[in-house]
Parts: sequence; structure tokens; C-alpha cells
Amino acid sequence: MQKTHVFSLSLLALICSAQVQAGGLALYGGSIDNAALSNAGAAARAQGADTISGNIAGLTYVKGTQIHGGAAVLWGDIKPDLDETNQSGGNSSNALNPVLAPMGYISHQLDDQWTIGFGSYGDFGDELDYDNDWAGRYFMQNAKLIGASLVPSIAFRANDQWSFGLGLRAMYGMVDLQLATANDRLGVTCTAGNCPGPDGKVKYEDEEWGYGVNAGIIYSPQEGTRIGLAYTSEVDLDFNGDLKLDGVGGGFVLPKQDLEDGLDAKVTVPQTATISLFQQLDAQWAVLASANWQDHSEFSDIGIQIDDLGVDTNADLHWKDTYHASLGLQYQATPQWLWNAGVGYDTSAVDDSHRVWGLPASDIARASVGAVVKLDEATSIHAAYMLAWLGDVDVGESRHAGAANAKVTNGKLQDAYVQYLGAGLTMKF
Repeated sequence: MQKTHVFSLSLLALICSAQVQAGGLALYGGSIDNAALSNAGAAARAQGADTISGNIAGLTYVKGTQIHGGAAVLWGDIKPDLDETNQSGGNSSNALNPVLAPMGYISHQLDDQWTIGFGSYGDFGDELDYDNDWAGRYFMQNAKLIGASLVPSIAFRANDQWSFGLGLRAMYGMVDLQLATANDRLGVTCTAGNCPGPDGKVKYEDEEWGYGVNAGIIYSPQEGTRIGLAYTSEVDLDFNGDLKLDGVGGGFVLPKQDLEDGLDAKVTVPQTATISLFQQLDAQWAVLASANWQDHSEFSDIGIQIDDLGVDTNADLHWKDTYHASLGLQYQATPQWLWNAGVGYDTSAVDDSHRVWGLPASDIARASVGAVVKLDEATSIHAAYMLAWLGDVDVGESRHAGAANAKVTNGKLQDAYVQYLGAGLTMKF
């Protein structure tokens, strides 16, 4: 359960953690109703302007003009339980900080065939904040990564059976990472607080834009049945920020002045494909299902380049493709109340032997509930709650294996989970 990093003192690990987060915990929270269904039927449901986040082709089923806005908060428990370390310090308290995720959509039907829209939503986001003195601080201390998309969209309904949609995707990415570095020197073991000096800090932060496309198709063989296929292209976020060093002594292999010249790191948000079913059973009940693929294995390698030094290195993150499956139900209890519920499962992008503290990605089991309350013909309120259960997750990292100053921190997360609570408002014109 060990991973060895060979490039300086966690320089590579710092940026690798950003890449892991980009493809890590996806909560499908860009739509309140999709979250309430654990993403079941997301590419086929087509019940409002928020279909832009699931399948743009669904805009052809949204009549008139609609505006939808909302927000969600994510929180949970990501707490390490160490069973092997040779570093001073102990376990950290809960490392997962709450994350706020706003969203907004507008759609406008031009005629019986054409509909345009615009969506703004979060693709991913998390914020890990381990205690400053925890034993794994040399692998990761603070990690924050946000990805949010702006998607102008257009959809075309060819006939009663076929609809097509296309959107241009502008993604804003922000990365803010920090880890500690011990001021030990080669051959000096830094254990039990026996270091030549206090820890230094290595920080990296930047914000960039990347671009891609979203596309979708919906086929309706009969009224009440929709099959949707949605695709999102990869998006490259080419970060080029400065590596900030604070209190770093002789333990760092490369000179401080050169490291601060700049560091290029490429984070790739992988392409995805989703197929979904929406089936109306009767006037009250509908069943929904989704299957999703994310192309993580294609981007397992990450490249790092430091300006003016000619340092160009590469690391294999040992990623594999991830898959998602979900089932959901809708129940129209009254003309005013629509209930949503869903369950889902996501496979992990990494196995136990390659999982890092920067983002302990794991298999995820989901359960969710929600409701849509119709206040009048023009206004409705949406709410959703989802539990994403990670359970016990093995995590372990090592550096300079076999050397006198080797650093090892292995353990697990016990009963780890993330919760999602969101609410939104739809207005029709």
C-alpha cells in the first residue's frame, strides 16, 4: 500500500493531487433534480432548463422560456486513521471543508424545432484541509480544486422521435494546493519531531480557462419513452502558476529561486459518455436509469515542467476508467408534488495501492431523495439530498523508500462519506 515519489520533495505529488481531484469525486450536482435521482435518467429526463447539464438535446422538450437557479452545499467526513508512519504528528481531524456549488440555467423556445439556452454549473469541486501537524503533511496538507462550466447551447427537434443538441463549454478551473516539507537533508532521518528546523511550506495556486464541447441525442420511440445519449469532450486546464516556497531549507533538491520562476502543470478533465432511459409507466410513476463512462485511463500520465530549468518529468498515476450506474423513480403524488428518489454506484479511478491523500478516490455508493413543489403554473421549488458513501478507504504514500530520510504514512479513512443538500427555483414565462 505504498507509492513512491522520486521528484524533489513532493513537487510531483502536489500537482498529481490536483489531477486526481479533477477526475475524482463527481457528485452530479449540477442539477438539483439529477442529484435527487443519483443521476438516473440525466441524459433522457428533459424536464427543465437544467437539462443542459445532462443532455442539451432535452431542451427541445422544454416549452416557452424557463429560468432555473439554485445552489447546493457539500460536506461530510474524510478523517485519516493512520496505522503506519515514521513522521511526527498523528491523525488529522475531518479534512473535508464544506463546498458551495451555485448553478443557473435559462432556455428559450424559438419555434417548434429550435431551442436555445445557457447553463452555468459546477463540474467538480472539493476542499481538503488536513491539520497542520498531522503525520501526512509532507504528502498533502491543503487541497482545493474547482471546475465550473459556462455552456451556451442550441437544440434541434427533427421530428417527434429525434432531437439533437450541441453546446460550447468554457470551463473555469482553480487550483490551490499546499504541503509541508521537512527541513532535513539527505542522510538525516526526520522522525518524532527530530528535524533540523520547523517545516517549510510548498504552495501552488493558479486559475485558468479550458474549452470543449457538449453534445447529445434523444430518441423517443413512443410518447413517454425517451432514450438519451450525452457526450462531453475532454477539457485541458493548462496551469502556469508560481510555486511558492516558505521556510524551505536545504532539504529541497532544487534552488528556491529557480522553483519560483514558474511551474507548468496540465490537468485534463476526461471525456465522458452517458446513456439514459426515461420511461413513464402511468400518470403517476416513471422509472429512470443511467450508465456513464469517464475516460480516466487515457490521462494517467501527467507532465511537469519548471521554467528556466529545463526540468521536464512525467509520472504514471495508474488511473483506470470509471463507470457509473444508477436507477431512479419519480412519483407524481398530486398535481403539485413530484417526488424523486435514486440509487447509484461509481467505480474508483485508482486501486488501493495507488491511492493518495490528496484525494482518496474510492468506489462510491449513492442514495438520494428530493421533491419538486409546484407553487403555481409558473413557479416551482426543487430540493434534493444525496448521501455518497465511500466507507473504509485504504490510503498510503511513501517517499525516498530505503533511504535514511524515507517518509511513510499509511492508513485508512473509516466510514468516509460526503453529503449533498441543494435547493432551486424554476420560473416559466
